[in-house]
Amino acid sequence: MNGGTERSVGKIEFGELLEAHRHELLVHCYRLLGSLTDAEDVLQETLLAAWRGFEGLQQRQAARAWLYRIATNRCLNAMRDRGRRIPLAPEPPFRPPPPSRHGDVPWLQPFPDTLLDEAPDVDPGPEARYIAREAIELAFVAALQRLPPRQAAALVICDVLGYPLGEAAPMLGATPTAVKGLLQRARSSLDRQRRDARAEPPTPGSAEERRLTQRFAEAFSTDDVDALLALLTDDAWLAMPPAPHEYRGAAAIAAFLRASAEWRAGRRFELRPTRANGQPAFTCRLADASAQPTSVIVLALSGDRIHRITRFLDDRLQHHFVPSAAGLRSSGSV
Repeated sequence: MNGGTERSVGKIEFGELLEAHRHELLVHCYRLLGSLTDAEDVLQETLLAAWRGFEGLQQRQAARAWLYRIATNRCLNAMRDRGRRIPLAPEPPFRPPPPSRHGDVPWLQPFPDTLLDEAPDVDPGPEARYIAREAIELAFVAALQRLPPRQAAALVICDVLGYPLGEAAPMLGATPTAVKGLLQRARSSLDRQRRDARAEPPTPGSAEERRLTQRFAEAFSTDDVDALLALLTDDAWLAMPPAPHEYRGAAAIAAFLRASAEWRAGRRFELRPTRANGQPAFTCRLADASAQPTSVIVLALSGDRIHRITRFLDDRLQHHFVPSAAGLRSSGSV
């Protein structure tokens, strides 16, 4: 009977632990894996492993670091197995123009702000170098994917979560000196990837941001390519994971958008505002009788212009996103 009572108490304690940390662990797994689908799978593995080891946890106050250690190691295992994470590239329904380059992170997916809102507001440790908004933006998450797995993990644990080297080392099964080396190499690689300087974007949810994104929605949904190009920076990018094609600059982006509009032959898109990765976003459907979902679009803003359009060509993602009440629906009827 006593054993049953202890097990019951353990379940209650584990439930409380789970409730306190589930959402921040999902964000952690997503940062390392770049894929919401993979992050959800690895989170389940993490929670199962945590349940099995919960009775051996000696200090409940150390539970958060213990959970992060489990989650990090499950993510490292998944990151080493690239084959299961690379989705098949969709076959384009029309012949696209030659891309500026081929993307190298085809498994990248957006992360809904509704899930970010459910994560506890935990202040990072004193070692943190990135504010919460920077550490979830698509560009940052994509950059992490290009790092060796242990470097990415060291950078997230130390520079995002703010754990000092002495506490980060057990999470990675390494010495503080080894973690310091991983961290230095990760920072250097990340700095090289993030050379392109961008102007400060409008405040999230501000009238300025809403005006810019609404103008984008109207231009995109009505195939007004010239109006859309007027909103872009000179070095803007259009990416469409898991498709590898990426287009840089007005001429390349315009060529792709006009080819797409020509193929659709008058069928236009309907955009509904939402948010992903702390950035303005839209769910996208064909504005016809089928109302077929086609993609999720995330915008990276630079000053009063758009620096990057990432259109995720996976119609299964839309169920994660709730239309925002702050914006208006835009379609071909606008």
